[in-house]
Amino acid sequence: MPIRYVPPTPQALHAQKERLKKTGDQMADMYGLAGNNQWRKYTGGHDPRPMSLPMLFLAGALQNRTATVEEVFEWCRRETGATIDLDATSDSPARDGEPQS
Repeated sequence: MPIRYVPPTPQALHAQKERLKKTGDQMADMYGLAGNNQWRKYTGGHDPRPMSLPMLFLAGALQNRTATVEEVFEWCRRETGATIDLDATSDSPARDGEPQS
């Protein structure tokens, strides 16, 4: 089953940090990263890294350890603005400039 995934923007991740009132180190912990310096690689600079779907899913699952898989995906969409389409067909193109998994 192909999954169409468009990662959250660096701006959306930064906004999530502000909304949650967390430090960079706390966000790094939330996303399973080594520290604030790694978190900043996803939220700043001239060439920020895209957040992988497994990393995003882990963060969502850790926020609610009793959530169903679909509830975690919904958290990912709602909290970060990520696009996750589990029913994507291989012939459905991504929008311009958006990666497709």
